[in-house]
Amino acid sequence: MKMSKLFVQTLREFPSDAEVISHKMLVRAGYIRKLTSGVYNYLPLMWRVLKKVENIVREEMDSAGAQELLMPFVQPKELWEESGRWEVYGKELMRLRDRHNREMCLGPTHEEIITSIARDGLKSYKQLPVNLYQIQSKFRDEVRPRFGLLRGREFIMKDAYSFDTNQEGLEKEYENMAKAYTRIFKRCGLNTKMVQSDSGAIGGSVSHEFMVITDTDAGENDVFYCECDYSANSNHAISKLPEAKIVGDWAKSEIVDTPSTHSIEELCAFLNIPASLIVKTLVYIVDKKPVLALIRGDKAVEETKLMNAVGGIDIRIATAGEIEEMMSLNGFDSEKGFIGPNGLKEYNGFPVTVVADETVKAMKNFVIGVNKKDVHMVGANWGADVQLPEIVTDIRLVEAGELCPECGKPLKVTRGIEVGNIFQLGTKYSKPMNAVFTDVDGKTKPYVMGCYGIGISRTAAAAVEAHYDEKGIKWPLAIAPYHAIVIPVSVKDELQMKVAKDIYETLKKHGVEAVIDDRDERPGVKFKDADLIGFPYRITVGKTITDGLVEFKVRATEEMSNIKPEEAAEIVVTAVHNL
Repeated sequence: MKMSKLFVQTLREFPSDAEVISHKMLVRAGYIRKLTSGVYNYLPLMWRVLKKVENIVREEMDSAGAQELLMPFVQPKELWEESGRWEVYGKELMRLRDRHNREMCLGPTHEEIITSIARDGLKSYKQLPVNLYQIQSKFRDEVRPRFGLLRGREFIMKDAYSFDTNQEGLEKEYENMAKAYTRIFKRCGLNTKMVQSDSGAIGGSVSHEFMVITDTDAGENDVFYCECDYSANSNHAISKLPEAKIVGDWAKSEIVDTPSTHSIEELCAFLNIPASLIVKTLVYIVDKKPVLALIRGDKAVEETKLMNAVGGIDIRIATAGEIEEMMSLNGFDSEKGFIGPNGLKEYNGFPVTVVADETVKAMKNFVIGVNKKDVHMVGANWGADVQLPEIVTDIRLVEAGELCPECGKPLKVTRGIEVGNIFQLGTKYSKPMNAVFTDVDGKTKPYVMGCYGIGISRTAAAAVEAHYDEKGIKWPLAIAPYHAIVIPVSVKDELQMKVAKDIYETLKKHGVEAVIDDRDERPGVKFKDADLIGFPYRITVGKTITDGLVEFKVRATEEMSNIKPEEAAEIVVTAVHNL
């Protein structure tokens, strides 16, 4: 490809609306252009990257025994009603009607469709196990699209679905997919960690995410990990807590004045106690329903855990206005900072659900709000003063330094970008959709299913987050849009142009995807564009060609050397052939 013909427009400055490195770099280097909020045009350079990621995924999935198909992007309401997800999936599901007034949706995922395909085509245990996958666009109507391709509304994804006769078969395929994913991301040049995670709207009993470990702001989740190989997403992580004071010194319970103590810090200072003696009450709205979360004062609520504890799909902290309205409706004159579970019965037409974290069970003689301004109860105990809720579970956000649940050593934390996930769905979809097969014993049974996703466009963006410098992108060779660029310093110099063209033709002859920069531009412009776009190798033909040498640059390491033209070509050819 000649640079003069390549459809690419690089920018001098980063886009003003870009927050993370991958978004900044991909726009500035001419890979993507925004069409509307959360939706991007993939320009030729980006499309080449995406196709390479796809091909790696396809090769490894085929090698692992999966079969590729393609399912419709538009899906009928009826199938989503069969699974029970039409009403509960949430606002991320883009619903629409066709000209016949039939309700449809744009596919954010394809569990219902693939289950219906299996239901029609897999009738006997003799046809199982089967793993079917596709690579196609998805659409999720994100409330706040951001981070470019990392959290857009439209994106490209590989989703696979396995069908087995029993749990043992599912676990075997789950391990098979985990190994395939490890190979895929390694080939894409990404350092990933497989971590325990929450299943979210997909469902299932067991799930893991493959996270690209990054120090950039693009990391969506904290990943807690230990030297013993324990690792989990923050919404699934657990830990052993170090010792703390959880039994107060009060001889009996009593109501005490605590004026203007709206925060845990203010209350601790006023009563001269550690936060571990306080039961903190937080008000959430989960699917429009009121939920109180009780947790030790020195700990924080992990909202996904809380949401799962009550079976919700959408969660947010209640506003100060909502809290005051709830207090008033239940006959209290109170506000944020003085809330407690006693006496709160309903709000917004729904009963109040109370969830206690496991940290509060062992607490005695503690401090808690009583739904009255400027006062708290001290010396409170479960049963005598406050009823311990029926739901007591882990809703706590783990913190770095807390102890690993498996080996007891301090947990470490880092940021991660999710690029893949695997789920053990079990019969979550096959049972309600009556997707059954006839087993060896002659009985009909629901398929035992697994689900396995890889974000193709997210993987490409994550590669940028992991491989860049102040000059631009440093693409891993396997997914770079082109392997090398050949730059004649002066297109008017006959010798430079002849050698540059000879190198370019040699590279192409041996299967290297190369670009020759034939533009009549200053050398600095050519070099800056080459670094910004991220060609893994740069071969520059300049004045040293009179001595039989070219400048050879490795973008990943910034190493430069003067070598013979044929040596430069051989290095690139060998590297490409070793992929």
